[in-house]
Amino acid sequence: MVAKRCYYEVLGVPRTASEGEIKKAFRKLAFQYHPDHNKDGGSAERFKEVNEAYEVLCDPVKRERYDRFGHTGDGFADGFDIFSGFGDIFETFFGSTTTARRSGPQRGADIQLKLTLEFKEAVFGCEREIQGWRIEDCSTCHGSGCEPGTRPKRCPECNGSGHVRRVQRSIFGQFVNTATCPHCQGDGNIIDKACSHCNGSGQEKKQFRLVINVPAGVEDGTQIRLSGEGNTGLRGGSRGNLYVALSVKEHELFKRHGNDIIINLPLNFTQAALGSEVDVPTLNDNAKIKIPAGTQTGSLFRLKGKGVPNLNGGGRGDQLVIVHVITPESLDERQRQLLEELGKTLEPASMPEANRGIFQRLKNLFE
Repeated sequence: MVAKRCYYEVLGVPRTASEGEIKKAFRKLAFQYHPDHNKDGGSAERFKEVNEAYEVLCDPVKRERYDRFGHTGDGFADGFDIFSGFGDIFETFFGSTTTARRSGPQRGADIQLKLTLEFKEAVFGCEREIQGWRIEDCSTCHGSGCEPGTRPKRCPECNGSGHVRRVQRSIFGQFVNTATCPHCQGDGNIIDKACSHCNGSGQEKKQFRLVINVPAGVEDGTQIRLSGEGNTGLRGGSRGNLYVALSVKEHELFKRHGNDIIINLPLNFTQAALGSEVDVPTLNDNAKIKIPAGTQTGSLFRLKGKGVPNLNGGGRGDQLVIVHVITPESLDERQRQLLEELGKTLEPASMPEANRGIFQRLKNLFE
């Protein structure tokens, strides 16, 4: 018999992991090994192992019991204490009973989709339609698993209880074992004529479409949860959730840094040397900036409130404008003469101390 792996090892989390860390690890692994996505051999067993680990670690009582007793304690009934061990001795001699639970509602699995957004859609929010596949109740039998016009019948083996009792006698006395009914698999009902559309499973895979609202300020890698939009559950269980992972395209002009927007502004020599007023593109429209005389490459201007809206509300970031003085690549004869005359009157160039500080700030910003 193969020993069970540690539940913390199964989910890849430390024993000190928070509830949120356990949920995050479970969702990632459940999506990775779900049979709908992973057809590799062994993925179904891995998926079952992940679900079993999560069911214990997500429940504070079961987790505490597991931390104390390991796999020998994760199945004990509530209220277990050290004295309950004496019950096994008496049951061995005077009669023992093991109880099996009837299969109940089972929650549907979560699903994940990817959605690619334009840069400005992520900044200002948008309404987008998504589509994918998920497990739904069968459209023919509506989840019953029976052929239309028929109904499930009470299991004659267990009389609808979902479990059967077997009595064994030994020299020590009577031993009673209660196990899941093999005839109805614990459901309590059997289907005489299975639905021809779903072969009695009560479920089928269907394509769906949804219109979702993407809030303003989302970033690349943001995940939106749509509760109850995942796969349908079994035996009346609740639906799983739908997770939409967002991917944001790059913009040809703008770069995002948190809630701030960065843009490079090219200036010619005279604009930078003499000063000017220029139009700068922003996310909404154009804004005018006054360039003071003697502006250097790397100079930084800030446009307040022209950045990305805060995802949680409460204002917007800023737009940072970085100046780049452009050296002309070709000059006509007159321009060359003028620059040569100007050059004779100028001192050799050197980097001002102030600019060294600006470059260091820019380096820190981009890192």
